[in-house]
Amino acid sequence: MEAVAIAWGMLIGSVIGFTLAVTVGIGALVCFRLRTKLRTGTHMSASQRIAAAESDSNLGQDSPRSSEWRNMPVWLEALKKNTVVSACGIPKYSYGDITKATCNFSTAIGQGAFGPVYKAQMSTGDTYAVKVLAANSSHGQHEFLAEVLLLARLHHNNLVNLMGYTAEMGQLMLLYNYMSNGSLASHLHGDDQEPLSWDLRVAIALDVARGLEYLHFGAVPSVVHRDIKSSNILLDRSMKAKVADFGLSRHDKIKSRSSDIRGTFGYLDPEYVVTRTFTKKCDVYSFGVLLFELITGRNPQQGLMEYVELATMDAADKLGWEEIVDLRLNGEFDVQELAEVADLAYKCVDDVSRKRPSMRDIVQILSGILITRHSAKKPKNAPTAAAEESCIEIDLLEKQDPLIER
Repeated sequence: MEAVAIAWGMLIGSVIGFTLAVTVGIGALVCFRLRTKLRTGTHMSASQRIAAAESDSNLGQDSPRSSEWRNMPVWLEALKKNTVVSACGIPKYSYGDITKATCNFSTAIGQGAFGPVYKAQMSTGDTYAVKVLAANSSHGQHEFLAEVLLLARLHHNNLVNLMGYTAEMGQLMLLYNYMSNGSLASHLHGDDQEPLSWDLRVAIALDVARGLEYLHFGAVPSVVHRDIKSSNILLDRSMKAKVADFGLSRHDKIKSRSSDIRGTFGYLDPEYVVTRTFTKKCDVYSFGVLLFELITGRNPQQGLMEYVELATMDAADKLGWEEIVDLRLNGEFDVQELAEVADLAYKCVDDVSRKRPSMRDIVQILSGILITRHSAKKPKNAPTAAAEESCIEIDLLEKQDPLIER
């Protein structure tokens, strides 16, 4: 019996020893793989990190519970480290730099969707607009990461330029070139602003269209802005328009898994509301609303499209767009141009997205309107077709609008 007990003891001891050995081996293997993975990630280039983050996130879903932003904590931690000179080629500024440049955040110039906006006078002499995001909000973190990743690779004359960022002291901030003439919304709906001239309204529409055309056809992969509205169109000192606020922007043809509809009431594509799928044509619809906003001077969040629909219902054979034009224009507009711009806007807001024009078509139509205008004003023996389009912007700048800063 004693021999049997000894044998059982040896067997149990062997099993326990083998189990411990296997456990230690597995633990060592896991540690080795984690160490190798971290070491690989450390040596990735900035462009590789951007590609990996965009590939993993797909920049396509809205729900923080989905896998879209599973790399977000890693990116945010990297952005917060002082050793990171730039996340994706964009300069990093310290919280102290921004505090000093904004006079301890006493220079508020507006309110963004996720926080206030301040004017910052940097030590370099540059003037920036600083958008502060709610770091404790998942939406704020999503917007911050989306704008950094997107604007690091998107560059166009009609898009705002991201000049830097701050990610420390529990704060997330984005720095843009300061646009001295504010937003388009402030000029269309502000009581303290002179009304925009008709010529300037068409020029602004073309600027916005060019920016969206670049997002849809110039960016690879193409990008849907998803929040085109007058408050997201900024005007520089020469009243040149630039598209801003890319916090909701995503790659084209990504189906949202979130139950939330993202965007701004009054500008939302009704087809997107039903299908929960956003495409380039969602931006086209919002742009059409923006065109009617430019034509009428009315706020889309206060029944603009209902007003437009009533006007079309009252019209018999010919749409009477003159009836809805902004009264502040005092009749100073070209009736033919009004008809062309309004007809274009009406096509953009078609309930069926496939019937809407593309942003490329829209740019061609608006450019054609300005070319026709330029040709009508051109003296005899002036440069012809080949030079006309290049003269358009020069012509607009030479005809100084009272609103343009000197």
